Amino acid sequence: MASDPERTVGVGIVGLSANGGWAAGAHLPALAAVDGFAVRAVAASSPQSARAAAQAHGVPAASDSVEELAGRDDVDLVVVSVKVPRHRELVLPALAAGKAVLCEWPLAAGLDEVRELVGAATGVRSFVGVQGRFAPAVRYLRDLVADGYVGEVLSTTLVGNGGVWGPVIHPGGEYLLDRDLGATMLTIPFGHTADAVTSVLGEFADVVATTATRRPQVRNAETGAAVPMTAEDQIAVSGTLVGGAVAS
Repeated sequence: MASDPERTVGVGIVGLSANGGWAAGAHLPALAAVDGFAVRAVAASSPQSARAAAQAHGVPAASDSVEELAGRDDVDLVVVSVKVPRHRELVLPALAAGKAVLCEWPLAAGLDEVRELVGAATGVRSFVGVQGRFAPAVRYLRDLVADGYVGEVLSTTLVGNGGVWGPVIHPGGEYLLDRDLGATMLTIPFGHTADAVTSVLGEFADVVATTATRRPQVRNAETGAAVPMTAEDQIAVSGTLVGGAVAS
């Protein structure tokens, strides 16, 4: 990553699609809204998809692979925005090229892969996309707590649900039901929520958790067929935060 604050940071996106998706709907508008960044190249699931995405979004170059994209002299930051099971295979070459990397959350499909990526990132600027802590409302809450507006926080409770992991799944989302693929209710909505909560109130000093898969099968919304689910659909977490507050 360039250290000169006056220099534009060249961005290469892995996973930008001509048909929409998270990279198109979130990353492109964010990069366009701030100075100092320019999207210079894209890589996708195939060279043809990359060229289509580059044309659709006005990106100057399409790369045939993440290795080619990360090797470009005009790319300083590689953004990986694809399904979780492919994070490892795409992040490692970018880190090996010495480029800064922003990978979407969850970082990888399991703890062993996470540890491998963290080790590979030694000496390379790298980021994970847990964006909730940067939302204006969350930042405002953090300021209110830090300034003592609510006094001493004794406890906090949050209850939520993840509709994708309910009794019905829409076509294309079946991979979210497989615990081994790493894109579950525990890792995605709970992970993002826990990060936002702890950014406001402080990290956990100790924690206990109970999880369960109470629906081993869910229904395909279009066909009505039964689809197996191994991902946890019930999550109960409690503990004490560093400031002493009890959280659940």
